Amino acid sequence: MQNVTLNNGVEMPILGFGLFQIPLEETERAVTDALAAGYRLLDTAASYGNEEGVGRAIKASGIPRAELFVTTKLYVQDAPAEENTKRALETSLNKLGLDYVDLYLMHQPYGDVYGQWRAMEALHREGRAKAIGVANFYPDRLLDLIINNEVTPAVNQIETHPFFQRTDYQELIREHGVQIQSWGGFAEGKNDLFTNPLLSGIGEKHGKSVAQVVLRWLTQRGVVAIPKSVRPERMAENLDIFDFELTDDQMAAIATLETGSTLFFDHHDPAMVNWLSARRLDS
Repeated sequence: MQNVTLNNGVEMPILGFGLFQIPLEETERAVTDALAAGYRLLDTAASYGNEEGVGRAIKASGIPRAELFVTTKLYVQDAPAEENTKRALETSLNKLGLDYVDLYLMHQPYGDVYGQWRAMEALHREGRAKAIGVANFYPDRLLDLIINNEVTPAVNQIETHPFFQRTDYQELIREHGVQIQSWGGFAEGKNDLFTNPLLSGIGEKHGKSVAQVVLRWLTQRGVVAIPKSVRPERMAENLDIFDFELTDDQMAAIATLETGSTLFFDHHDPAMVNWLSARRLDS
């Protein structure tokens, strides 16, 4: 496994296991299989509703805590945001059965972002979160947060895949010391990603699958990736990407797949802002 070093010196695996859309009842088995395959970065969120399953798998694994890198995420909090953010992390830690998380991300750029961030800074100082960052922040929101606060986010987890590559944005945030992390690395199969002729052809040259080509493309760019699968054989395949390298010509060819826009939803869309801002978690 290769690591990236975050802006506060914390080491983070460049490839991990994502838990989005894995139901709670399947989570413990999925995480157990992922840990057995060799994953040490686990990425969950309060809004995924599966933190308890992650915690049970971690406890049963017997893997020393220091060998794991656990990420969870804060959902939009009602006022008072600072107080509720601290409560939210405590709730997540209780569900995970952990004393701290390695990375705590603000999941959406809405609500009292400043109040939430101040609380996250305090939780970071207290050691409850070894690193703090954000998710789904577009350049304007991220730069505003950096300029007007004490702690620069260590990570920005954003939609990044061959059809929405975020290359210019990656360079911008790198200049500010922020690590880019991909969600939706496989674009959830949209645009027929897994049968794409270009990606398939590159895979054939290396004896690799399209999924492995995409993950190699991401990590070769320095993008942290968190593919999800509930199939042990696919988990193992997704990890097996460090024995080949894409050529400059292949990287350039993949760059031609860029569409320049999201395949999922736009955080600037008023309807999406309304929906995400109004949504609340059950607990």
